[in-house]
Amino acid sequence: MRNLTLLTDLYQLTMLNGYFEKNIHEDVVVFDMFFRKNACNGGYTIICGIEQLVEYINNLHFSDEDLKYLKSLGLFSDKFLDFLKDFKFTGDIYAVEEGTIMFPKEPIITVKAPLYQAQLIETALLTIVNFQSLIATKASRVCYAAGSDSVFEFGLRRAQGPDAGTYGARAAVIGGCAGTANVLAGKMFNIPVVGTQAHSWVQKFDTELESFQAYADVYPDKCLLLVDTYDVLKSGVPNAIKVFDNLKAKGYKPMGIRIDSGDLQYLSIEAKKLFEEAGYKDLTITASNDLDEYTIADLKSSGAAVNSWGVGTKLITSAESPSLGGVYKLAGSYTGETLIPKIKVSEEPEKINNPGFKKVVRIFNKENIAEGDLIMLHDEEIDTTKPLTIFHPTYTWKKTTLNDYTIKELQKPLFINGKSKYEAKSVNEIKEYVKEQFNTLWDAYKRFSNPKTYKVDLSYGLWTLKSDLLDAKKHI
Repeated sequence: MRNLTLLTDLYQLTMLNGYFEKNIHEDVVVFDMFFRKNACNGGYTIICGIEQLVEYINNLHFSDEDLKYLKSLGLFSDKFLDFLKDFKFTGDIYAVEEGTIMFPKEPIITVKAPLYQAQLIETALLTIVNFQSLIATKASRVCYAAGSDSVFEFGLRRAQGPDAGTYGARAAVIGGCAGTANVLAGKMFNIPVVGTQAHSWVQKFDTELESFQAYADVYPDKCLLLVDTYDVLKSGVPNAIKVFDNLKAKGYKPMGIRIDSGDLQYLSIEAKKLFEEAGYKDLTITASNDLDEYTIADLKSSGAAVNSWGVGTKLITSAESPSLGGVYKLAGSYTGETLIPKIKVSEEPEKINNPGFKKVVRIFNKENIAEGDLIMLHDEEIDTTKPLTIFHPTYTWKKTTLNDYTIKELQKPLFINGKSKYEAKSVNEIKEYVKEQFNTLWDAYKRFSNPKTYKVDLSYGLWTLKSDLLDAKKHI
């Protein structure tokens, strides 16, 4: 387990030093992590990376080498550095379950801890959760476009470094991918790994047919051949058929082919015709080559005969929308047992945070479809025996009143008094949880372009608190 304690911005440490010098470092505060806009310009975001956040918190400490380096910067007193020697997270963290589908402005992670602890973890928390949530969401969109077809993550060589490639593969499988080409990710997270041969394999042999047969000799029961090194229809598929006939004669069942270039619609359709003429009607035809959800959707709607997809660069980098703008904002500070709510005011309404210690409740109708979410103060409750009205987040005169509904509180304790409450789940278990939630959303929220906006309302108590604070700030 790596020590990532110094994986932070310098200003976090200079603020810690300032809090320490002003003797307010032990004040208990509340921070919220949330995002203002969905990943990939879509209608939802899948939260991912909670397990890595737990590992980070559990291993937080300043090593002797860390403290020696900080001393060399000439910014911190010996007294402060001595204080950091015994650093340990002792606060509370509440978080949604990994794989939870969330929406803008909702608290994903809430930290209640001494100020110096809550401040230090901001940067690492954001980089861990922002990236994996982005890739999980992108993968979900790609898999939604592919329908019942399998999607495999092929992006390691184009990822923004080894960590992005490895943890991105984890997130991609959580988002719906059937496996990854990344062997390290397969080992670390016990997820399926896939792969056959590259064009260099085919080129190394004197003929394409010889290369295909050599591969079939080594992997007779897992023979999927790359057919576009020279010419898909003139040589690739005909040579594949010859090799498949040899395998069939020996009692093996050929897997199929991969096409990595050219007109994937035309080539896949013509390849399928050739295979069917040769008596092969159930082969896998895998397509790759800079695919994303838009390309896959277009290929499927145009009748491409592809039933498996290898998606690399545009998935692992979320090329069209390469970042999730998750933020971490102070929502309150305690004086004794009393919470003093805090608010950031801006001329941009979307940058005004929701103050106070909060929770998020999801509301389901009797068909178990999500009707909307309610952000509430932590001590507020919903009487489910009474009708509930929630308002549209953009048009407040549009409302939904529910009489027969159930609710689910989304955040759970992750740490209490510094002790982990996290119940580890496998990647496949998290993946199944994502599927279950995805099925509770209307299709309108899943559109790639102009998705319907999911309802996220504020409780009356939170709305009143926010309004009162904004009104008070007018007089500053």
